[in-house]
Amino acid sequence: MSGRAAYERWGTEIDRASIEQMDAACGLPVARAGALMPDAHVGYGLPIGGVLATEGAIIPYAVGVDIACRMRLTVVDVPPAALEGPERARLVRAIESQTRFGVGAQFDRPREHAVMDEDWSVSPVTRLHKDRAWKQLGTSGSGNHFVEWGVLTVGPGGAARPESSERTVEGGSGWRWDLAPGRYLALLSHSGSRGVGAQVCEHYSELAMRIRQSDPRVPRRLSWLDMDSTEGREYFDAMNLMGRYAAANHETIHRAVVEDLGAGVIGYVENHHNFAWKERHVIGGQERELIVHRKGATPAGRGVLGVIPGSMSAPGYVVVGLGSAASLRSASHGAGRRMSRSAARRTLTWEAVRRRLADAGVELLSAGIDEAPGVYKDIDVVMESQRDLVAPVARFDPRIVKMAPDGERAED
Repeated sequence: MSGRAAYERWGTEIDRASIEQMDAACGLPVARAGALMPDAHVGYGLPIGGVLATEGAIIPYAVGVDIACRMRLTVVDVPPAALEGPERARLVRAIESQTRFGVGAQFDRPREHAVMDEDWSVSPVTRLHKDRAWKQLGTSGSGNHFVEWGVLTVGPGGAARPESSERTVEGGSGWRWDLAPGRYLALLSHSGSRGVGAQVCEHYSELAMRIRQSDPRVPRRLSWLDMDSTEGREYFDAMNLMGRYAAANHETIHRAVVEDLGAGVIGYVENHHNFAWKERHVIGGQERELIVHRKGATPAGRGVLGVIPGSMSAPGYVVVGLGSAASLRSASHGAGRRMSRSAARRTLTWEAVRRRLADAGVELLSAGIDEAPGVYKDIDVVMESQRDLVAPVARFDPRIVKMAPDGERAED
């Protein structure tokens, strides 16, 4: 095939640089289709919020540095009134004591999970960093990663529903969801594959750039690996291992926090948003097997559940996908940044941020000012702009938020 791959975009608050990045990605000879989500902003190579389908090729930077960055929401059998009474201190303690934040954060006594019994020799990178991965299992990193308690509101009948109350979708999505309308206490986390995922990205990105360096048409950070090459197969296997590791990381965090609280689980939802999936899509009237990169984009196949967060003071939503072919069955992964980290540090003050959080009823345990609510787009505007992609099932309002401390270098 020749010519530029077509793509549609959703939302209006998208900067010109992100559109230019998407144009460049869709101009690659291996590109077949794309989509740009309403939370889009500039990234490395492919913009955050970019979806790119390629044929026979995988692009490490179109997956991202934090491979398999993902969301997990767990609903517990503790009344949400616990957020307002003496039990609130127990909720704070559970988060503070059962995970770690920051670059290089790890546990002195590694936590147990079956993912560490898998074959980590699928790539020389994963083999080398297995011990590091084990020590970081159950940690949350820095940047926009968080663990927070909040109130989940499940609406009355009439909302879109998942096609099954309990399901695992190959490639990082799963749920147990059969909740009656009402208000619940829920734990929400956002993080990925930690240091080992970053090492996988760095190693295979460098390989891809060396392989494509003689072709001036290829932007360095859009360099790809052929899927039938040794390097491509290694990266794909390592990426999938990082997906299972990231899922295990969230499971470990949630299990430890819930056990510390002495609670039971009555439902959960989880999904990746930095990943590449083998999927079949119709392009030009012909069904093809493609590699669909979703860099900061949520899988939104028909009936598939996912989580789209807002900010530390804005709601997030549990959504069900509507299976849009135009978006390659994708939706946004959040509200999306409208202000750079450097601009946030230069212009925002903690005094103003704390007033805004107090107005929203949010207790902030720790975070950097570059993650303040004002750096993000309006989540409800973002959700309105993708009504044809997903339908809300429930709303999550943050109440107790923990992120990496102020001054910590961002990893995302």
